[in-house]
Order: sequence, then structure tokens, then C-alpha cells
Amino acid sequence: MSGILADEVVERLRRYDQGHVLRWWDELDAEQQNCLVQQIKAVNLELIQELVSSKTGPDESTNGSNSVAERAMRSTPPVPLVRLPQSLQDEEKWAEAILCGQQIIANGQVGVILVAGGQGVRLGFPHPKGMFPIGPVSYRSVFQIFSEQVLARSRQGGGVAIPYYIMTSDATHTETVDFFTEHDFFGMNRSDVCFFQQGNMPAVDHSMGRLLLSDKANLATSPDGHGGVLAALHRVGLLDEMRSRKIDYLFYHQVDNPATKVCDPAFLGFHALYDSDMSTKVVAKKSAEEKMGIVVGVDGQTQIIEYSDLPDQLACQTDEDGVLLLWAGNTATHVFSRAFLQRLVDEDLALTFHFAQKAVPFLDDQGNLVRPDKPNAFKFERFIFDALHYATCALVLEAHRATEFLPVKNKRQDENTSDTPENVRESLTSMYADWLRLAGAQVDDREPVEISPLFALDADQVREKVQPGSQFSGPILLS
Repeated sequence: MSGILADEVVERLRRYDQGHVLRWWDELDAEQQNCLVQQIKAVNLELIQELVSSKTGPDESTNGSNSVAERAMRSTPPVPLVRLPQSLQDEEKWAEAILCGQQIIANGQVGVILVAGGQGVRLGFPHPKGMFPIGPVSYRSVFQIFSEQVLARSRQGGGVAIPYYIMTSDATHTETVDFFTEHDFFGMNRSDVCFFQQGNMPAVDHSMGRLLLSDKANLATSPDGHGGVLAALHRVGLLDEMRSRKIDYLFYHQVDNPATKVCDPAFLGFHALYDSDMSTKVVAKKSAEEKMGIVVGVDGQTQIIEYSDLPDQLACQTDEDGVLLLWAGNTATHVFSRAFLQRLVDEDLALTFHFAQKAVPFLDDQGNLVRPDKPNAFKFERFIFDALHYATCALVLEAHRATEFLPVKNKRQDENTSDTPENVRESLTSMYADWLRLAGAQVDDREPVEISPLFALDADQVREKVQPGSQFSGPILLS
């Protein structure tokens, strides 16, 4: 371990009592040594020490007036909140928002961020989740459905470019880029698709705070959460690129909901009309027991509280009509003002790191790989919804659950979930069939139905293309 660089590395590790990661240095070849050094240099050891120290001190999740539990008890429905239209006045307000959103798109002011770092492990799918075939008839991938929406919105806006910023992880990056390349970017211009990788955080032993090794030349790491998108965008210069392209609004969505209404004009329009920094789309929870984060107001500020932090007595409270008081389930779909994200960066308003205790495989002192059967380590991640703490105005918009929130997550269904591929395909079929029926067409209920975004984005566009009285039988694919 001679040389200036190695000495500097040794000193950094010694200062933070992490020298054990170099235990097998002399067994590594030059390439492995260089790889390990680069990993060590990328770790903010001071931050790791602070995080571990804070975790071993008082637990803010349960203590103090600003603890998660106390904030949950002060929760109320969020404000400002736009509900689904119920009156003619509501319809007029929504129509105004749609026109505003369409104009924003046509002006070239919109970009899209897709968080696509997850793999399809829970689906029994050994690839990035965005590659999963979810189309009811064509088995189009999730990536294709999203990309065709972006392309369709671009065409609606007169051909204006809508850049697609796709955040991958170490586990999904290469396959994702290759998949888009093989499919010619699903018709989008290559220059309008930007791939960037989220950061990683090292896992640490939960008793001593020591960095763990996955093998003799590599630290045990994991992605830093969807909240890592802000740091990742800044790190690779994409916030500057957005500014140069005069992008003012960013539609943000995650990869596991193929029913996401990408670049929804109403959502964009309401965001702009309310001069919101960060807007969140919500749906009504199915029940108090549903495992879904809740969008609430706490002391006049919009926040999101995870279902696990919401006391049962509060989650179950209803109004006089039996409707849940805290009903607004977080869909993880947002609109951000780019200027707001830039302010977070310029003022160094970093998102909080959250802890998760996990069972992390690690190399023991004898160099053996141990696969623990219970949690042995802390992982650290950020959540994008923590940006709400810094928002001057944070709008909340209600969406139709049946048509906009159909996450696909699990291979098998249990009593509390309906997020299997089979159920999602059935729900998509039902939505597309309803679009055809609203156009006056006859549809066979026994057959799957699929409508590509390039054919129509909604029921109104189907009505423009399908003649009343049209009959459809067999598997239906309009593309």
C-alpha cells in the first residue's frame, strides 16, 4: 500500500475507523486495487459517521414534538387540494387546467423524469422492471407504453421535443440502455432520451457502523433511493441541460405503474395555475389497512406519511358518511418546477437519509461470505417526497384510481394486494374497453383489449377515431 494515493486512502480510513476494508489488499491485483480505491474515495465517510451516530442516539421517529408519530397525530387533509370534478364549475376549472397544460407542452417547457432503477425480482422477472411485458394483447413492455405516451404528447404539441430523463441503477443501467437501443427508442429522437444513474450508499454493520464488503475488492452498497434523483441530476449536469432547453416543468413518475398518465395536461396545468413548487397526484385509499403512504397537511405544510408510521386509530377515522378522513394515497407521481429543484441544489437543501435494517451478505473476518437470515446492517436511502418540506406551495391533485393507479409489483396475489400482472392486464383491458364503448362501439367482454398511446391517449381521442356502432371481437389491439 505504498504511494501517495494509497497513503491518503489509509489515512482517511484510519480517521473514521474503517481500515478493515483494506484487509485483503495484498491479495488483489492492480485492477481490483484500483476499483476498491475508487469506491472508497466515492464514500463520504464523515456523512456515514454522522448517520450512524444519529441512529444510535435518540430516535426522532418516536421522540419529541416533531417525531413522525407526533406529526402523524396532527395530520389533516392536505391544502391546497383539487378533487375530481363534481360540478359544472369544477368541470370548467379542469378544462382551464387542461388547456394550460397543453399550451405548456406545446411551448416546449416540459420534460419527463422516469425512476427506473428497480429490477423485477418480485415479479419473477430477471431484468429491469421497465422491460416487463404488461400490454394485455401485444405484451408491450412498460418502457414502450411510457415512451409512446411521451411521443404522442409530443405530436399533440405540434412535434415539440419532450426530453425523457431516465434514472437507472447499477443493476439496470446497461440492460435499460440496450433495450431502448434495440427498439430504436420506441420512435423518440435519441437526442431526447437521457439516461443517468442514481448514486449508491454503502451498507454498514448495525452494531459497529463498519463498512461491509461484498467480496475482497468491493464494498457492499445499495441504491440511494428515489430521492437520489436530485443529486444524480445535478452530478451529471442535467439540471443545467434542462435550463438550456428552457424546460420549466418536470413530470416525475416511477416505473411500476403502467397506467401513469405521462405528461397529463390537467396535472401540468393545475401545477402552473397554482404556481406550485411540487405537486403530487393522489388516489382514494381502498381501506384504512391498505399499505400506501398518505398525503396530509401537518401544521399547514403538505407532507407524506408512510402507512407504517400512521397510528391505527388515525388511519381508521372517518367522517359522518363513513369516508376516511385521511384518504389521499400517494401515487408517487409528481410535477416539479425546475426552478424549485435548482433552488434545492443552490441552497444545499439536501434530502434526509432514512434508515432501513436489512439482511446484507458480507465478508467476515476470515474472508468467508456470510448470508445472514436476519437484519445485520443499515442501508441508507432518500425519498423524493421529502422535498415537500422545502416547497412554498405544494398542490395535491386527485386522480381516478381505476385508470391511473395500477402498479405491478408481485408475481402472486395475497389478500391485501391486486398488483399482479394478471390483475393489471385485466384492469387495463377494462379501461380500454370502456373507451371504445364511450365511442359507441361494441366490445366482446371475454377478450383482451389494448390501445396504444400512439392511437389514442384517452376516451376523447378514441371517440374521434372510432365510428359509433363499430363492432370488435377477438383480442383487440389498436396501435
